[in-house]
Amino acid sequence: MALSFVITSQLGASAIAQSGTFKHRAPDGTVTFSDAPMKNGEVIRTSYKGTTREPVIANPCRGLSTAQLDAKGRQLDTQFASASIVTGVDASLLKAVARAESCFDPAAVSRAGAEGLMQLMPATARDMGVTRSFDGEQNLAGGARYLAAMLARYGDDLDLALAAYNAGPGNVDRYNGVPPFKETQKYIVSVRAFQERYKQQQG
Repeated sequence: MALSFVITSQLGASAIAQSGTFKHRAPDGTVTFSDAPMKNGEVIRTSYKGTTREPVIANPCRGLSTAQLDAKGRQLDTQFASASIVTGVDASLLKAVARAESCFDPAAVSRAGAEGLMQLMPATARDMGVTRSFDGEQNLAGGARYLAAMLARYGDDLDLALAAYNAGPGNVDRYNGVPPFKETQKYIVSVRAFQERYKQQQG
């Protein structure tokens, strides 16, 4: 998934610029860095127009029953709990995102180039300190940090944070809310449903 950052100060800008991202400076001085091309300050996203993102490799969910997926998720519960402690993001939410993103497959790759358990774009992974995207623990930690940043950015509004995780904060800001992308809207519903399921399992 393509993700973008808006930086309103010079702090950290050079580090992000060196990661191979695209850059735009608005008339008010705001600098936007994105891992997708931009035009007139807006991120160009040809992959978020109602189309379904298919993985480059075999669908990681294919052939697995709900019970089998639950078993895969339980094997990672300790890692979800650890990432939750570090970032403050609810463990059931992290687990739900991993389920929606990759069906808990650390080797998953999307056509857009998103990688690993939490489906991080390479530039985003670097910005989150992930050096090995296919290392499940590293990828989870990076995804948790990014989701925490999106929750903070949007005042703990879960729908907006999830929309930003899926479609990029540039699109959330552009539409002043959840973008009108069917994929993103379905994604939010799916993650919320998975989160509720995992909360009940914890109970």
